[in-house]
Amino acid sequence: MKSTHALAAGAALALGSTLLTIGIAPAGAASATAAAHRATPPPKQATMVGTGGGISTVDADASRIGLQVLRQGGNAVDAAVAAAAALGVTEPFSSGIGGGGFFVYYDHRTGKVRTIDGRETAPHAMSHDAFIDPSTGQPYPFTPQRVTSGVSVGTPGSLATWQRALHRWGTRSMARSLRPAAALARRGFVVDRTFNQQVSDNAERFQAFTSTRRLYLRGGHAPTVGSRLRNPDLAATYDLIARKGVRAFYRGALAQQIARTVQRPPKTAGTDLPVMPGSMTRRDLARYRVVDRRPTHVTYRGRDVYGMGPASSGGSTVGEALNILSNYHLSAMSAPAALHHYLEASALAYADRNAYVGDPDKVHVPLADLLSPTYAKERACALSPTTAMAKPVAAGDVSSYDGVCSGAPATGAAREDTENRETTNLTVSDRWGNVVEYTLTIEQTGGSGIVVPHRGFLLNNELTDFSAVYDPHDPNRIEPDKRPRSSISPTIVLRHGKPWLAVGSPGGATIITTVLQILFDRIDRGMTLPQAIAAPRASNQNSATTTAEQAFIDRYGAALAAYGQKFAPPGAPGTSAAEIGAATGIEFGPGRRITVAAEPTRRGGGSARVVRAG
Repeated sequence: MKSTHALAAGAALALGSTLLTIGIAPAGAASATAAAHRATPPPKQATMVGTGGGISTVDADASRIGLQVLRQGGNAVDAAVAAAAALGVTEPFSSGIGGGGFFVYYDHRTGKVRTIDGRETAPHAMSHDAFIDPSTGQPYPFTPQRVTSGVSVGTPGSLATWQRALHRWGTRSMARSLRPAAALARRGFVVDRTFNQQVSDNAERFQAFTSTRRLYLRGGHAPTVGSRLRNPDLAATYDLIARKGVRAFYRGALAQQIARTVQRPPKTAGTDLPVMPGSMTRRDLARYRVVDRRPTHVTYRGRDVYGMGPASSGGSTVGEALNILSNYHLSAMSAPAALHHYLEASALAYADRNAYVGDPDKVHVPLADLLSPTYAKERACALSPTTAMAKPVAAGDVSSYDGVCSGAPATGAAREDTENRETTNLTVSDRWGNVVEYTLTIEQTGGSGIVVPHRGFLLNNELTDFSAVYDPHDPNRIEPDKRPRSSISPTIVLRHGKPWLAVGSPGGATIITTVLQILFDRIDRGMTLPQAIAAPRASNQNSATTTAEQAFIDRYGAALAAYGQKFAPPGAPGTSAAEIGAATGIEFGPGRRITVAAEPTRRGGGSARVVRAG
């Protein structure tokens, strides 16, 4: 039954329509029309407990679609792909077929963890000085020149990732997997505050492109909270891929249009933003391939922790930090003492990440050394239990180590890290015990800002993750056909050979510390998974000042100051993020009982669902 307010609004709308038909504008017609069309976004629940499988995403529609797949007999991979396609509709500024990501899968039949690297790649014609202003010899400003440009667009990998995952482990076709998301795009979804804010924050960038303005700035304004946003162009693109397969994206007319959009961005006449063209071609798209990678693996407190290997730095950095922390009895420490160790271990692992990790197909990554317990024991020598190190600390020497302490740590050089915070993550399990942890992204909020005309999706700006200044010794230097380093950290933890926990998060370079802190809080501090996800966060990326949420500073700042730790809230000068993560996770208990968890408040809160509650 409609409420009295809804009936009144409907009557006002009808009256307004009649008056407008004869050319009379009624008083309050605009507000009555807006009220009549305003709806409430679907409700979200941050934690659910049950059996039969479950899913956690940041979005209620995506979680609903993934849950529907599980209830219809699909497995975790089927549900993950369907939910990811839905996130491309409702979370288009963080994900979509114009981007890429990393997919981690536990197969209940083999007991093995497998991964897919769907990271975007640099075009074959990308030059070493692509981000250098020839008039000054210095890097172009990060904003807006680098982020809002064709030159920042990498060859997308999301669709190829979905196809590979379905082919290896799924039970459904790509066409069937895309159908719910296509219907959602056609029908539309209710705009929430986060979506409205993201458009408002990017209004100048979105206004710079005719195609983006047409989709997201209708009437020159961000869609209002409670309005319904439809994307028929994306629905048609999904339909095309359903009919013709993923090949239609990487070859043919659509591929040609993507390449043309990168080379000649559809700039709005009179825009003040300098939009640099990119060099991507149809050949770059046709040559794109996902890569099956071996997962990273460390053992921590009797648990097997599997993560994503390079070109992601997530698995190696989380793994190294855990190896360092394994040298300490953290559960017996006070909260400030344990957190001090967490922050110092993070700094040491980040120093090595910056020095050694890049695309393993283009540079040598000493992964076995970085994940060696002996190497971690030697790195732990730099950690004082009472005093913060002088940061940035230097990277360790992976060519020579024996686990023996030998003097104070050297001071290193600070490195610019431009990896942006907007990404999204999903966690899925099914009735059989398969698990998916998948993080997907288009980098900056809104990616490059460029919607492919009449196709309904944004292109990424992942290539800004490369170091802007070319250094032949930098593992993350720009090279043609190379994947930029990422911090994406989808993680699956086994106990006695069975899934115990799966967790991942968005957040740019803070993804690593978000996942690390959740594991640390859950395992060493005895929090439940929902508590660990909700807990206030701090992220040290080998910097003198740690980025920390205000709640963390309020709770622990004074006590940690005694150790020499310094903090600043996200977004403050000298910090590296405007928010710290928006995690999802599932914990597996006895009797096939699962706890599915999402953020209670960050980024508007997430949506956890289970097949059978209770």
